[in-house]
Amino acid sequence: MKGQTIVLLSVLSLVLPVGRVVAQDQADPYLWLEEVEGDKALDWVEQHNEASLAVLKAQPVFPETFDRALEILNSDERIAYPSFHGKYLYNFWQDAKNERGLWRRTTLGEYLTGEPKWETLLDIDKLSHEESQQWVFKGATGLYPDYQRYLVSLSPGGGDAVVVREFDAETKRFVEDGFYLPEAKSSVSWKDLDTIYVQTDFGEGSLTESGYPRIAKRWKRGAPLSEAETVFEGQAEDVAVGCSTIDTPERQYDVINRAITFYTSHTYVIEQGQIIKLDIPDDADFGGFFKNQMLVRLKTDWIVGPTTYKQGALIGIDYDKCLQGSRDFTVIVAPDARSNIVSYSNTRNLLLVNMLNNVRSELYEYRFQNGAWQKKRVDTPQVGSLSVVSTDEQSDRLFFSYEDFLTPSSLHYVAEGQTMRKVDSLPAFFDSNGLEAEQLEAVSKDGTRIPYFVVKPTSMKADGSNPTLLYGYGGFEISLRPSYGAVQGAGWLSKGGVYVLANIRGGGEFGPGWHQAALKENRQRAYDDFIAVAEDLVRRKITLPQHLGIMGGSNGGLLMGVMFTQRPDLFKGVVCAVPLLDMRRYSQLLAGASWMAEYGDPDVPEQWVYISKYSPYQNVSADKGYPEVFFYTSTRDDRVHPGHARKMVAKMEGLGYKVYYYENTEGGHAAASTNRQRALTSALTYAYLWMQLK
Repeated sequence: MKGQTIVLLSVLSLVLPVGRVVAQDQADPYLWLEEVEGDKALDWVEQHNEASLAVLKAQPVFPETFDRALEILNSDERIAYPSFHGKYLYNFWQDAKNERGLWRRTTLGEYLTGEPKWETLLDIDKLSHEESQQWVFKGATGLYPDYQRYLVSLSPGGGDAVVVREFDAETKRFVEDGFYLPEAKSSVSWKDLDTIYVQTDFGEGSLTESGYPRIAKRWKRGAPLSEAETVFEGQAEDVAVGCSTIDTPERQYDVINRAITFYTSHTYVIEQGQIIKLDIPDDADFGGFFKNQMLVRLKTDWIVGPTTYKQGALIGIDYDKCLQGSRDFTVIVAPDARSNIVSYSNTRNLLLVNMLNNVRSELYEYRFQNGAWQKKRVDTPQVGSLSVVSTDEQSDRLFFSYEDFLTPSSLHYVAEGQTMRKVDSLPAFFDSNGLEAEQLEAVSKDGTRIPYFVVKPTSMKADGSNPTLLYGYGGFEISLRPSYGAVQGAGWLSKGGVYVLANIRGGGEFGPGWHQAALKENRQRAYDDFIAVAEDLVRRKITLPQHLGIMGGSNGGLLMGVMFTQRPDLFKGVVCAVPLLDMRRYSQLLAGASWMAEYGDPDVPEQWVYISKYSPYQNVSADKGYPEVFFYTSTRDDRVHPGHARKMVAKMEGLGYKVYYYENTEGGHAAASTNRQRALTSALTYAYLWMQLK
């Protein structure tokens, strides 16, 4: 899920399509808590922070958990994950001395020594001090192929809205009178040294109802932004519009994406000044170019003449032939019912495809030779999770990482003709001796098998007494995979807790179909899946409801809200982070309108019928025996409105329930910007869970 400083629009100012009915917000007595920076709302936040922190910080486990979490997050033994850009490897690093971080670089040779000398490009702490602004680094877009110029994105407080400034990597200074964009949800792309494509807030009418740019422009150096040439305009009801340049060793491509909904879009290319719409399904993912092959990943079956290209497949076609009318695609990868493409990337000559097979990672390389694709499995560790960290577009060098629940993350380097080598790994931040991980299955209400992982002491007794934390998400085709949670291990597993990861529908573990099974009117399936896993844990006597806690954030925060309102008998602890909760108004708050393809439109009566059945804010009521929920969010979250959590807490307290609430004043949707803030949130979470579950 995806601002400028928040300005709340009245409902009457929204332009709603025919068939939608405006929500009657006047019935909500807590609407004032949506005023993000309102004095009354911030006083309420301060009071609740003080009350909750007083209790949670007083828990015996809090001090040691906070200290250990901060030690882990600031450790020099963490992996400095690299990113190839030209002749350098880049990295962003935060530690105790550099709370807001260093953007830095080194050479590949230096990096492979194990103790590289880093060249600092931008010190965010120093910049914040000099400019009296709490900057949060949000990344940088480099100019291909030398990457001497960057468009640096900085957020004041950590939200999605950023200030964009041109930076010279050789002089290590911002470019005087260079490209500059004020705070907005902008996106930019280099065309050449003196030209960029820009999508930003150009003024009244330039944003979609979701709060993203609907106009793409071509901006020449030296000209004012007001004179930038319009390249493409979308509609107000679209999600967003973007135009970017894709550089490859073969050629440069200019591509326009018009996101109609979160899952449907039109893709265009610009050829000799002409805008050409690509003939691919609206719900397909356009995957860029490799060796002049245009890549497309399908979300549903696509019938082209006598050929059916199957859902989930990655297919390719010669770009020039496609423009000439050919639809003779080649199937590159065809996942089966229990596998999925997680991601794909490329080096100079290799297309790398990261697969999940029953939620276990496999990495494959594909070469396009003599008009055909040659496949080879990369010899990597198995069972856990693989991620391609960075690839070099000018060679076949790459870095990938491996981890599982009990194996610290490791970084591996691969180069053409060389043996794969481990170049770095985390130390064991917690003692995993005596712990084990296994994959189990629960059966959901409709008979669907739902896999989940359990990490537990080998000597654990199946007597129902074990404090257990169940985590889930279940949305937006996001896959949850085994990972090494150092802070989680220190704060939960090493103290005897059991950790469970649920792979419920709505996620992407088994491809687009697994996700689509829980969309809109079928949303309850994801919630039934999570309940089934919880009940299976009780059935196996791994735990009992009085020892079972659950946690999730964002869409997972919505999951948490549904869980404790539908099944308060099943859980003793609930950590509800940066959540959606008021599904009656979610589409009118910040980026909410962009997610209607996931949840439905609450202003369409027949869709509100099914949304209303699970919307936590509308379904919370008195005398239900809810657990003492811990909510946390961020004032600066400009993606999921903090009003969701604020209003839920106020409503529950009004009904007589005891809850805990913490709101960080910065951090955006991550709810934290510095390691100290992250350590505090983690320590509060585990202090709460031990208080509730032990």
